[in-house]
Amino acid sequence: MEHIIDLIVQLLTSWGLSENIASFLSISGLFILLTILIYIVDVVLKKIIRATFTKIANKSKTDFDDIMLENRVPGSIAQIVPYILTYNLIPSLFNGFENGKEFCEKTILLVGIGLTIWGVRNVLNSLKIYFKTLSFLKDKPVDSYIQVFMIFVWMTGIFGTVAIITGISFFKFIAGLGTVSAIIILVFRDTILGFVASIQVSINDMVRIGDWITLEKFGADGDVIEINLATVKVQNFDNTITTIPTYALISDSFKNWRGMDESNGRRIKRSLNIRMESVKNLSQDDILKMSKIQLISDYILQRSQDINTYNENHTIDKSLLINGRNLTNIGVFRKYMETFIEQHSAINKDMMIMVRQLQPTAQGLPIEIYAFSSDKRWKNYEFIIADIFDHMIASVNDFDLKIAESPLFPASKK
Repeated sequence: MEHIIDLIVQLLTSWGLSENIASFLSISGLFILLTILIYIVDVVLKKIIRATFTKIANKSKTDFDDIMLENRVPGSIAQIVPYILTYNLIPSLFNGFENGKEFCEKTILLVGIGLTIWGVRNVLNSLKIYFKTLSFLKDKPVDSYIQVFMIFVWMTGIFGTVAIITGISFFKFIAGLGTVSAIIILVFRDTILGFVASIQVSINDMVRIGDWITLEKFGADGDVIEINLATVKVQNFDNTITTIPTYALISDSFKNWRGMDESNGRRIKRSLNIRMESVKNLSQDDILKMSKIQLISDYILQRSQDINTYNENHTIDKSLLINGRNLTNIGVFRKYMETFIEQHSAINKDMMIMVRQLQPTAQGLPIEIYAFSSDKRWKNYEFIIADIFDHMIASVNDFDLKIAESPLFPASKK
């Protein structure tokens, strides 16, 4: 390059121009010519590489090459050769002008850092989109991992930029950052916490995209739609979006309903309060009346025989109903509801089915139904519960039982 500049200077000075003007014109002219040449190389390479990528994408079965085209990865690759030409040719124009040469080299290096960051960003975006199309990664926090790599790239680029501008060796500059590490940790506290939390969430498989989670502290109750380095986005059932810090999934307690989704049934655990004053032993007339209830007629007859046999064998005085063993209306009602649920078409028969009596309270005697619906969809699940309790409430009177109500709305005594 120096030889060419000398020839041009000699030619211009032979035309009567001063050496300084000839030198300036030769460098300026070569700079313009090289810029045009590098620009042409850049345009041609971009067209060639993009056309090649397009041809490959049209023939291949994978979507990754199409995604790279959309994110301009071929253009970033095409810039490598023009950049190498620029770095090797442009600074050589300023031989003999050390300040100009140094400024030019630093400027080109800074541009190179920018192009590298931009190219890596395009590649990472392509990988992020592609990974989300893979079935085994759909529920993984891919955004978090990509953001970690991107932060690392940005930090390296920033440190490299400062090192080039100050003239300090990159590795010496990194070593010197130890003295300001406390400030760095303070500035990037949320990012560091989010990074650690993302790793723990992923390794421990605590949350996946698509999981239904409940986090009362943040008012979140819905499906996870995005997990990234700093936040987790939850679409609530009213279609609002709640944004939660990622590290809150580690520091706070939350409920993940995935186990219910993956199981064979959704739990029904609900009770009905019975007025305790309506609970009684059954007389023979009561037993005769209730034996007409088809679901438990065999049960009542069998239990009555067993109880009568016991009382006879122990010469129990049945002139008082309380003596000996007796059937109670609350016990028969529990058996009736248990049989009803066992025969319900929407209940999973392979999972626990139980109707139990809980500890009495001031609101009455709770009779709880514990079972699992076969259909886990929310709307259908609520319909199943309503169907069971509609029947339960309507059946109470057939067993001479009364539902306990709030003192503000006392039940009729008629």
